[in-house]
Order: sequence, then C-alpha cells, then structure tokens
Amino acid sequence: MVEDEITRPTMSDQDPKNMPPPNMMHSDPNISSYSVASSSDADDFAARNSSFSAYDPHRLSGEGSPMMMSPWNQNSPFAKSPWSNFTENNTQNVPQTGLIGSLVREEGHIYSLAAKDDILYTGSDSKNIRVWKNMQEFSAFKSNSGLVKAIIISGDKIFTGHQDGKIRVWKINPKNPSAHKRVGTMPTFFDIFKASMRPRNYVEVKNKRKELWIKHADAISCLSMNEEKGLLYSASWDRTFKVWRVENSKCIESVKAHDDAVNSVVSSSDGIVYTGSADGTVKVWKREHKGKLVTHTLTQTLLSQESAVTALAVNDSGTVVYCGSSDGLVNFWQLEKQLSHGGVLKGHKLAVLCIAAAGNLVFSGSADKTICVWRREGAVHTCLSVLTGHTGPVKCLAVEADKEAAAAASGGGGGDKKWVVYSGSLDKSVKVWSVSEMAPDLHQMALMQNRDGNFNWDSIPSAKY
Repeated sequence: MVEDEITRPTMSDQDPKNMPPPNMMHSDPNISSYSVASSSDADDFAARNSSFSAYDPHRLSGEGSPMMMSPWNQNSPFAKSPWSNFTENNTQNVPQTGLIGSLVREEGHIYSLAAKDDILYTGSDSKNIRVWKNMQEFSAFKSNSGLVKAIIISGDKIFTGHQDGKIRVWKINPKNPSAHKRVGTMPTFFDIFKASMRPRNYVEVKNKRKELWIKHADAISCLSMNEEKGLLYSASWDRTFKVWRVENSKCIESVKAHDDAVNSVVSSSDGIVYTGSADGTVKVWKREHKGKLVTHTLTQTLLSQESAVTALAVNDSGTVVYCGSSDGLVNFWQLEKQLSHGGVLKGHKLAVLCIAAAGNLVFSGSADKTICVWRREGAVHTCLSVLTGHTGPVKCLAVEADKEAAAAASGGGGGDKKWVVYSGSLDKSVKVWSVSEMAPDLHQMALMQNRDGNFNWDSIPSAKY
C-alpha cells in the first residue's frame, strides 16, 4: 500500500512578510531564512544569558573567529587552501586535514547521514536512502512517503525518520549486504488500530487537533539510540519527543517537551536525555525505570534564548554537551561541573545546522557553507581548520574513526588519531574529509607560514575559546 506523502511548505515558498521570527525557526529553512550572527549579535549574547554564572565574556572575542579567516570572507593565502602553500620542509611532519572526495547524485538536498564500518547511508528529499561504500554507490532503497530527515544504524537494522511523522525500519539481508528490506513502521498499523479504540489515547496537538499519543503529528527531525536499554528516541516538530522499545516497535512514552518544534534529541550516558528546540531552550531529562515502565522527568533547562536551537551533540564520554543555534554560536556545558556553562564557540556567520563530536574533536556545520573543526583540551576549544567547498548549507554530519590510521597506531606506527568526516549539504552533495586530531590550529599554521617567509600573518589571532 502506497502511503500518502505529507509535504511541509518550505520557507522559500512563503511570503517574507509572514516569516516567523528567529526563535520560531525549525531546522530546515533555506539559507535566506536564517538570521546572520553579526558581531553585535555576539556582543549581545552574553547579556541575554547573564544567568550563566560561569560565563566568561572574553570567550566571545570576535577577533578569534575562524570565520574571519575563511576564504569566503577575504582575499588571503587561504583563498586557495590553508594547506596549499606549505613547502616540503614544513609539511613533512605536519598531520594533514583535507578533502578526500565528493559523492554527488543530483536528486535532492541531503538531509541526513549515518556511517558505520565504512558504509555510509544518505537521506534526501527524493525519498531514496542511498548506500555508499569505498566512495562508490553500493545500494539504494526507497520509502514511498516523506523525505528522509534522520537515519540511525543499530546492529543489522536501519531506522529512518520522515517528514510524514513515521519511523521506518529496514533490515540488511545477511546473504546480500546490498539488499535492504523494510521490516516495519513505527508505530505499527496494529498498534494504531488498537489505540484508536480508546478515546483517552487521543491528545490535543497543534491547532487544537486530536491525534493518538503514539503517533507524531508532524515531521520527525531527529533520532537517537540508547543501545544499552534498547530504546529509540524520536524528536518532532509536533513539540514532543517519543520513546520506543526497539524489540517490539512500541511507543512507550510521549513527552510534551517544548513550546515549539523539537529539532534535536540526544540520549547520553547515566540515563540523561537532552532536547533542543526552536523555542530557544535546551532541556535535560532524567530517565527512570520502574519495571517495564519508562518515564522521563525534566531536571534542568540549560539554555533559554531568542535564537532557535538547531543541533545538539554529546562527546563520546558524555562529559560535554554542545548546542548549535540559529545565531551561529555553539554553546557547551561540562557534566563534571554539574552541567555548568563552559563557554561559546564563535566560528560561523550563519545558523549552525549540525554538530558532531568524536574523540577530542567537535565539528559544526553551518548555513554559511562551512564546517569548523574544534579540538578540546579541558574547557579550551581551539579551531583547527575551517573546511570549505560546499556551495550550499551544511545540513548534516557523520564521523567515523579512520581504521587505517588506527591500525598504524596500534602497530607502533604513531599515536595520531584520524577521523573520516562526512558532510551532507543542500547543494545535493556529500563531501568526505580526513581530519587529524594532531593537526596544527589556524594560529600555528600562520606562524609556520610566517617563519617560512611566504606571508606575514601576524594579524591572525589564536582561535581559542
């Protein structure tokens, strides 16, 4: 049975006079919809968040913004590439970061990515989920309804979240890894039928409509998996996040989390769940188990601002939480300090649309078409590079460990840790990058170039926050 497609009008289809204010932005508008984070916006940010006792206004110095060094903004040696002007002597012992290649199939904007074991899944508004291996298209499978807004891999299953508010479950054929079969939809048809028989299962959603609580009433924006407990989390524009038990595909809880679209949900360690919304807030939820009953209780609101929260990420150890927003800033909090505010990473001129954390690195993708790479040392974040090349907003990121580098390190070949970073864009392409944790930051690069006598970059400050 072919399902009906539900398409949400894009911002570009609407009259500019009727555009919502920045705090009403969802995570998908076109470039023109995003507010520019000007220097005055950044200066105002500290005042708007004066409730943060740990806030250090010096971290907001516009002088250190890596965007000031971006090839999109000035004529400089960066116009070619920050890596292109090194002499052989300079580059012999310098770990490199750069573009490996591009995956292009002109069929739609890239909205979602997931990577595992050198296999990459890409979702777009074409409804196709494409599978890539070794930089080549390996396979594809198609959903009949709703563009693919989120992808998550768990074991031999792939979960996809769609604009029509449904989650679809796919399974890899063990005899043929290129074959994917749809094995279910969440919620299931039987669960919907069963729930519809009881009036108490209907709840009021937007515009005073009544819907079953086990169904999302609007687009799914994000998925997150807790492998240990076998729980899948889905965030939606209907202002809720829902909790699903993977083993039976049942919705076990629906939480009315925010006053506007929920753009991101992240399940972390110790039973903590974070949600970010177009209402400008980041909330912390504590998961509790009572037998088979699972409940989530709000314990803290980390952020409350005018700009929409568009992306969240937690580092591998669960000790740092990152939040990107439509003003171009990335806030972070430290768990070991009772989730105290650690500072702000100022690297973008337009909205931050996606964040990923891996090892000691953090990646932020933006509507300004760039990706900032940050290295964390304690609470200090240093901008290593600004990855440029996309011609449209960077909508999604996925990161995997570079297995070749890991094998070399384990074999005594050195301790440098490298990552393979995938970036999906509304320019309809996916770019693949190699990023080293030991790469010099932008300030070190400038000093090395200056010593070589090629350029005088004394005016470039250190991008540390």
